[in-house]
Amino acid sequence: DVTDPAFRLLCKRFGADMVYTEFISADALIRNVKRTEQKLTLANEERPVAIQLYGREVEPMVEAAKRVEQAHPDILDINFGCPVKKVAGKGAGAGMLQNVPQMLAITRAVVDAVPHTPVTVKTRLGWDHDHRIIVELAEQLQDCGIQALTIHGRTRAQMYTGEADWSLIGEVKKNPRMRIPIIGNGDITTPERAVECFERYGVDAIMVGRATFGQPWIFYEINRALGHDVGGAEAVSSSHPMLSTGWKMDILRQQVLTSVNRIDEYRGILHVRRHLAATPLFKGIPNFRETRIRMLRAETVSELFGILDEIETKILS
Repeated sequence: DVTDPAFRLLCKRFGADMVYTEFISADALIRNVKRTEQKLTLANEERPVAIQLYGREVEPMVEAAKRVEQAHPDILDINFGCPVKKVAGKGAGAGMLQNVPQMLAITRAVVDAVPHTPVTVKTRLGWDHDHRIIVELAEQLQDCGIQALTIHGRTRAQMYTGEADWSLIGEVKKNPRMRIPIIGNGDITTPERAVECFERYGVDAIMVGRATFGQPWIFYEINRALGHDVGGAEAVSSSHPMLSTGWKMDILRQQVLTSVNRIDEYRGILHVRRHLAATPLFKGIPNFRETRIRMLRAETVSELFGILDEIETKILS
């Protein structure tokens, strides 16, 4: 419930080369769960876009993959990396790292089921520190026919704690038997770190996840650090200088309005709350708890924008 269409379009505007949908449960999709089916809706403006699918059984994953292909994504990405208990604890996501034969069977079957759509995989280093199997696993996944591999530099046991270990990501990339692109993921929170990951580990691409919450402009900052042209981002409507606090506040307001216009006022605000809660703009502000609670409880645009105006004029200025 983070990368909804409103947020994806904003990330594209700031220079993300590719975006991913919220991940989709294969079981829910084949049961025709309406909320899950809605996640298949793509906009041409966000392409290239990948639809991300997860599951633990071959047949449901194959059936769901065929449904996904009908939505015409640019890529179908299989998630073998999610560490949360309700996913991995049931054997899906990173839980598949405990059942590699099943992981490979699912991957082969999905690749065969969607001949017109490139299939990629995202996974982690392994289940825990003693089972960091990614170097061998990467070759096995490549042999299943995937077109690219994203590696998060933690084990499932680490969840999101500690530091991401990019050394094994670099090892996979240096493996002469690997022919597919390797995408590195984990703790890319600054433009400087993004540059370092390209230069030090030689990856073909980087994936930015949690660091985008409440700051989609991070793609602009990363592209600028890499020397890429990101002129389109400068057309964002704001009376404030680019990347100033006022400008960033305007971006958050635009995200709210885009979300509300796409769904409705109440649910649109609900979708943006996670970003408002996570944005670094409000980190470290003393005595902010009461204001934060009011902001996250606001149910109308006028109420929410009134609180954001108050934050900007009284606290951030």
